[in-house]
Amino acid sequence: MALSTMIHTHLPPSLSGGGMNRISAVYAHQGVASDTKLNRGARRLAESLTTLLNLNIEPLCSRKNLQYSNWDSFDDEKHNTPTTSPKEMIADKWRELHGSSDWEKLLDPLHPWLRREIVKYGEFAQATYDAFDFDSFSEYCGSCRYNRNKLFEKLGLSKNGYKVTKYIYAMSAIEMPQWLERSRLMDTWSKDSNWMGYVAVSDDEETRRIGRRDIVVAWRGTVAPSEWYEDFQRNLEPIGIGDAKVEHGFLSIYTSKNEFTRYNKSSASEQVMKEVTKLVQFYQGQGEEVSLTITGHSLGGALALLNAYEAAVNFPGLAVSVVSFGAPRVGNSAFRAELDDLGVKTLRVVVKQDLVPRMPGIVFNESLQRFDDITGTLEWVYTHVGAELKLDVSSSPYLKRGFNPLGFHSLETYLHLVDGYLSAESAFRSGARRDVTLVNKACDMLVDELRIPQCWYQLANKGLVCNEHGRWVKPRREPEDIPSPTREQAHDLSLRIEMQESYKMLYAS
Repeated sequence: MALSTMIHTHLPPSLSGGGMNRISAVYAHQGVASDTKLNRGARRLAESLTTLLNLNIEPLCSRKNLQYSNWDSFDDEKHNTPTTSPKEMIADKWRELHGSSDWEKLLDPLHPWLRREIVKYGEFAQATYDAFDFDSFSEYCGSCRYNRNKLFEKLGLSKNGYKVTKYIYAMSAIEMPQWLERSRLMDTWSKDSNWMGYVAVSDDEETRRIGRRDIVVAWRGTVAPSEWYEDFQRNLEPIGIGDAKVEHGFLSIYTSKNEFTRYNKSSASEQVMKEVTKLVQFYQGQGEEVSLTITGHSLGGALALLNAYEAAVNFPGLAVSVVSFGAPRVGNSAFRAELDDLGVKTLRVVVKQDLVPRMPGIVFNESLQRFDDITGTLEWVYTHVGAELKLDVSSSPYLKRGFNPLGFHSLETYLHLVDGYLSAESAFRSGARRDVTLVNKACDMLVDELRIPQCWYQLANKGLVCNEHGRWVKPRREPEDIPSPTREQAHDLSLRIEMQESYKMLYAS
């Protein structure tokens, strides 16, 4: 049985429309498996893997280094402090923070400026989950719930100083039923494509702070479906003109297109490269220094690496970096060598207990390179790239112990651990500011003493509203939040914009 029978897409119950029929153990969009419902065979397999891979998962009863004997005082302390520290001016050090020296001497101990930047890019990746419509009873299932001009405002990310310029849509030419979210309704916004991420660019104020105009691409992730695990060892496909090869499922999502679809007449690759090209040419034409930072979690981290490869080929000399979280291996050693030659800098953030970064290639991976003198370079062996920041669930006094593969893989767990990381030998950072409550947004990882409900992040009333007749109904989306509005919806939107402009002119006068 494939490990992925335990692991499914990031799907909150409020947005699932009864999605429990797929995997009963999924609680949320970054899911958590319950002990009572998790398939026993899959659980035994995963537990065997943790032993094989020496993940050192502590038993449920073990909880080391708890900092608080009175958790009520912890509530008072944390609830009355800001969730972020003041922003530092990092313009003079931006190249080192962007990986020019492969983050040498910045990871252990973790430089505080780098910590903030990692969390920033992680929050951009988290946005692709928080705004995704998982509701299978919605005609817009698989799309973003907000238009690009409202995305950061709705998710509280305007503080980061970036503006979204483009949405990215993807499909797959191979059968991957658990990856593609589809509506159960006949009349839907798309039967082939999903919203897969976005392109954003730093505003003038943030650009001054970080020392360059930063273009960000954030890719939405999911946890790998069973088809990937079945094919991982044999389906490496060539990329570029050399010996580089990458996993065929990732490449299919990145490059698939179909002229008969509405959103993927051009591939995700073509969409993102067209937008990045436009932004690079515009800002370099203004005489500005420009960087490209690509981020993603899980599958999104794999797509980020493919995107970085293509961008580096097309823009020689452009500072291209990847910041990924819980990402699987993507290609072979020749792919890694080409990325190095192209100057792509990759920072992989991994959690020691998370199984996904160890796949594909649990056995056949970069560790076999020690035998190259005997075997020669093996083109079919998967290899990680770049620098690694390794985190450990057991370092945090706020996280439960025991076996929780979906909680280990949750991006919010990753961001919590980054915020508390000082060094490999240090205890959890006492001055960590990020809201601990976010960890349980879509899983059950926080200790019970904190009294934070599991999987609390959901739409009010699970998306239903009470209409003027007192009936609970699914609301209509605002016209500006519909991926491609109908002619009538577009007309309504145009009238609304005209009215808003009229009001502005009226008040201005």
